[in-house]
Amino acid sequence: MPMKTTCVLIFLLVSFFQNLLAAENYPREWWAPVSRTGAPAWEILPQDAGPGEVVLSKRNELGVFSNFGEAQFILDEVRYNSIEGLWQMMKYPDPKWDGDPRRKLAASLWPYTREQVATLVGFEAKAAGDEANKLYTKYGLKLVSYHGEAFDYKDMGAGSEAHFQIIREATRQKVFQNPEVKALLLKTKGLKLIPDHETGTGKPKSYYYYNILMEIRDREL
Repeated sequence: MPMKTTCVLIFLLVSFFQNLLAAENYPREWWAPVSRTGAPAWEILPQDAGPGEVVLSKRNELGVFSNFGEAQFILDEVRYNSIEGLWQMMKYPDPKWDGDPRRKLAASLWPYTREQVATLVGFEAKAAGDEANKLYTKYGLKLVSYHGEAFDYKDMGAGSEAHFQIIREATRQKVFQNPEVKALLLKTKGLKLIPDHETGTGKPKSYYYYNILMEIRDREL
């Protein structure tokens, strides 16, 4: 048997037994196969996880760890229903930011208020952000804000770091203020968490929510 074929077979066998072991130590439904028929092209399905990995799939209980997942938390005295709501809220006019250029636009152009976006979850929250993005493009806006502090969260510099610290702390509060979320994160101990969608490379750290979760799990729980 050619060496290359032998190596491939060994890899497949190792993967099989590692996943079998995982299934014995963790809930099997985390890896339950999902038909690709009708699945969005962007979706990484539960069965796509490699050895020692688990997909934070919205199709099972692990979906709560997605930024889209609904889990109430309070950050700096404001209540949010999801990380996504917080993320997209920062794109909306901020009454605490003196000179906010977004406030110079007619209020009717914005489909939501900042406070309303904070309550949104899932694709509804993302859609609110998408609408804000259209206004950003049309009117040449660039900065987002949090409690009056403005920054460019995509600058890969100080702005990205400021945004990361906000999202990281929000994720911590989401975990520690929701006992069931904390317990579920602990159940994933020993597994590499991967997203249910392609995230690409070269983006600000705040995009890699699964890394934030693993850091919290492995260092603080």
